[in-house]
Amino acid sequence: MSHKIEAIFIDTGNTMRIVKQDQTFQYQAKEQLVKLIGVQKSPEAFCSVLNERYEAYKKWARETLLQASEVELWTRWMLPEYPVSQISPLVTELTNLWVKQSGRRVMRPDVKSTIIELHERGYTLGIIANSLSQTEIPQWLEAEGLAQYFKAVILSSEFGRRKPDPYIYIEAARVAGVEPAKCAYVGDNPSRDIVGARQAGYGMVIILLERKTLAKESPRDKIKPDGIIGQFSDLPNLFFPLN
Repeated sequence: MSHKIEAIFIDTGNTMRIVKQDQTFQYQAKEQLVKLIGVQKSPEAFCSVLNERYEAYKKWARETLLQASEVELWTRWMLPEYPVSQISPLVTELTNLWVKQSGRRVMRPDVKSTIIELHERGYTLGIIANSLSQTEIPQWLEAEGLAQYFKAVILSSEFGRRKPDPYIYIEAARVAGVEPAKCAYVGDNPSRDIVGARQAGYGMVIILLERKTLAKESPRDKIKPDGIIGQFSDLPNLFFPLN
């Protein structure tokens, strides 16, 4: 099946990167949040309030498949009691600190070599990800020396719609210049990643499922992927050289 595929789009969270708990790292991010806003509360108490608001935002986002911009996220959902003029200039930093307070994002050790291999095999590569931040993923790609390998990086925070909305997949194919039927998507969430890619007309969907994930959410009959891999470095076994 892979001989029909010309472009491979990949998720980031739990696919290329995992979140590791690091109490010192996370507490420092919470402290910086409090300092940035000028709140007279402990970092833990303040972030507890923010987390309740964030859960309400996530519920809205899941139901509507809309993604708020960073300005809307912070002025409407997270800090509505503060003047917009105060919060708007801070939203990029606020978002990145909010991402950090949940854990340290660490790239899987086999990602870079696998990306380079797929690139050398002739595939157009891209990223489709639900992301709060417009800058965190691009900065990570630059820092890891991966940005040059991705022709299209489509983030819900910029596009305004989130997976499994098929339009975010269609937009990625358009930017890459490859028709959806010749695109594959690699993700980790069967109910989100398979459904959206299928509705967009993608020719192939691969799910990275580790044993612990498979035990919690195995693909159901109606949303089975074209392939399941146990580690990122299994991808070259599915996508042979194009030339």
